[in-house]
Amino acid sequence: MSSSADLIETAKQLAAYQAVDHYVNPQVRVLGVGSGSTIVYAIHRLAEQRAQLHPDLVCIPTSFQSRQLLIEAGFRVGDLDEFPQVDVTIDGADEVDAQLNVIKGGGAAQLREKVVAAASKVFVIVADHRKDSTHLGQQWTKGVPIEVIPFAYNTVMAQIATLRPTSTTAVFEQNAPTVTLRMALRKAGPVITDNGNFVLDAHFGLIYAPGQLFDQLIRIPGVVEVGLFCGMAAKAYFGKADGTVVSR
Repeated sequence: MSSSADLIETAKQLAAYQAVDHYVNPQVRVLGVGSGSTIVYAIHRLAEQRAQLHPDLVCIPTSFQSRQLLIEAGFRVGDLDEFPQVDVTIDGADEVDAQLNVIKGGGAAQLREKVVAAASKVFVIVADHRKDSTHLGQQWTKGVPIEVIPFAYNTVMAQIATLRPTSTTAVFEQNAPTVTLRMALRKAGPVITDNGNFVLDAHFGLIYAPGQLFDQLIRIPGVVEVGLFCGMAAKAYFGKADGTVVSR
């Protein structure tokens, strides 16, 4: 009998494989490759389908992890300086709501992930069924990842903590947001992103208007990027424990 962990891994694989099969064809010349555990399976599928891909396929990774996996699999790796327009990007997610708004940044790569996604003609999400929600904050309870300049993190934390839902527009649920500096697990000190910045995790409860919350957060001086991807994804694939895949 398969364990629950095995079923989740199978669900991730199914979602990643289906997204690659549906979106990466011989016409895709430049492919954005995101970060996270589900993307490992997408790279596996790309390697299996290599003969059916564009002969000069270039992959644009969003993190050191995905870059190393692509190189190990024998794919050509490029960057946006040379290839500023991306045909398709496939990436994971921490949570996806009913309108395909997404929380990303659990792996601290949200800035590069968003830059590549914004440069793409099509942005596709792959995840397991645990990431599928009606509202952001329903399943993902670790907060919205916010990349900040190190010297500004204290002032940014203080300003986020003053945000409040209004009586006219309930942007989020929690009356008083809580914010923490993300700390590293295997070394002393905070998590450092690939860009040399810190990551804050801001807790708002359920998020009813992700686009409005993003607008409030990105205006705070010192904020580099917010892990809310609003109105960007064209499709999301969710692998389920029963071996099926649902898409939205």
